[in-house]
Amino acid sequence: MSDISDAFHEYFEIVVADTLELKKEVYRLRYRIMCLSTGIFDTTLYPDELEKDEFDDRSLHILLRHKPSNTFMGTARLILSNSSSSMNQAFPVEFHTQFYPAYSNMNIVREHTVEISRFAIHSDFFRRKDDFRFTVDKAASQGVQKNERRRFPHPMLGLAVGIIQLCAKYDFFFWFSAMDPALNRLLGFYGMQLNPIGPIVDYYGPRRPYHVCVIDVLERMYTNYPEVWELVTDNGRIWPSNLQSVRERNQRILLASNELVTC
Repeated sequence: MSDISDAFHEYFEIVVADTLELKKEVYRLRYRIMCLSTGIFDTTLYPDELEKDEFDDRSLHILLRHKPSNTFMGTARLILSNSSSSMNQAFPVEFHTQFYPAYSNMNIVREHTVEISRFAIHSDFFRRKDDFRFTVDKAASQGVQKNERRRFPHPMLGLAVGIIQLCAKYDFFFWFSAMDPALNRLLGFYGMQLNPIGPIVDYYGPRRPYHVCVIDVLERMYTNYPEVWELVTDNGRIWPSNLQSVRERNQRILLASNELVTC
């Protein structure tokens, strides 16, 4: 096991928020990040101090727990297509951004597509620096040592572990996201960048629509970032190193759906 994997398992834990209480932890943390820390949302809209919207009920949520302080420090959600509806519902990225003409008529395999959203780490736990390492606020925890900051590059990577593991579990092959281009560049340091499919728009700050096939991400990581690949795939136990069989299975699913999007 790589040093990055060792450090992750020593200091972090992915928690799937699959109970009402854990979902409240998600919404409470998002309120602290999105309303109090960054001011993206108006605090007066959330008198219960829980930041929640209409997409949460059709989303899978994860929390990143920092083990030494036993504190939830990050969260993300995967927005699903609403399969309970007679018609598949659009993703937020389709409502709030514009696609380039080449992507305006994408055949979206909604059953196997998610939108990554509310991807956030609380600022008490890190300050982005030139080397993208992180520090922990003294008020938040006294449990983080210098070697922890050295061994694990960025807590954002911890959230990516949870996202990729959920995708493996539920057969999600495609990602959408409307994100700050700076975040996509940061993801690129670990081979996880998404492909831009539209111009930057003002959507709670500069946001751009992105799309990618998860298999392409994993193949890029396996070739260029093997230590990161070992971490996010549990050394091939979650996603195999030879993804050809997964790609062929994905093609069969797409053909059965009469869709033209390939992966």
